[in-house]
Amino acid sequence: MNSPIGNAIEKRDEGPASVIEQYKPELALVAASHVRVDTFARLAVGVLRQNPKLAQAAQANPGSLMSALMTAARLGLEPGTEQFYLRPIKRKGQLEVQGIVGYQGIVELIYNAGASSSVVVEVVRAGDQFNYVPGLHERPVHTVDWFGERGDLVGVYAYAVMQGGATSKVVVLSRTHINRAKAKSDGADSEYSPWRTDEESMWLKTAARRLGKWVPTSAEKRSAVIERTDMPLPAGSTAGVLEAADPDVEDVPVEAELEPVGGWPETAQPPTQ
Repeated sequence: MNSPIGNAIEKRDEGPASVIEQYKPELALVAASHVRVDTFARLAVGVLRQNPKLAQAAQANPGSLMSALMTAARLGLEPGTEQFYLRPIKRKGQLEVQGIVGYQGIVELIYNAGASSSVVVEVVRAGDQFNYVPGLHERPVHTVDWFGERGDLVGVYAYAVMQGGATSKVVVLSRTHINRAKAKSDGADSEYSPWRTDEESMWLKTAARRLGKWVPTSAEKRSAVIERTDMPLPAGSTAGVLEAADPDVEDVPVEAELEPVGGWPETAQPPTQ
């Protein structure tokens, strides 16, 4: 990995755990204010110990490990969880670690901004009843038989309830939209890819990511920012930061979100424009 951090790491002690320990001061410099770097580092080391293949990738390319951890720390997300995945990949035949923001991480960034009182991100399956017409329904009407056979994934939706009670833009995506996003994902066909190991979570993430375009997000928890008087209150969205930090899912055009496409059950047809 030809990068300043990769070159610097090569000059330090070998071993992913020791690299994480040595780079805690650098992590502290970039971490969101609510992140406890000692705890963060222990979590990262624990993930490596539990996943031999990930540890092998980190050993082969410690620079990629630290780049992923720097991103997680900057966003204030827990590494090796559904907030921020760590996965081994091969790039040009070389093992390395890739960090991927999970859907729970995106939801956390939305809550951090303090503008949303709740966030709803749900998949729709073939056996569900789903209805949403903009202008008629404020929010989707989704009925699920939790104890029956729900069937295959056919869609996903997301929205936030703002602090004043208003509903944000509602994002509705079909399987076709999800497949477009998956096709642009780096390493989607890898055996380690969450598209293969946790497909439902990736559907949820894609919808949550689209929602992040329409509601404020922040890497800083509002309460933590208020305690640090040298920092301004979070304003606006950190969507640009998230996109740069998480290249695993590229966005389809926003205007395509509600395109009428096939693959939905009759009760779950998305509205036409």
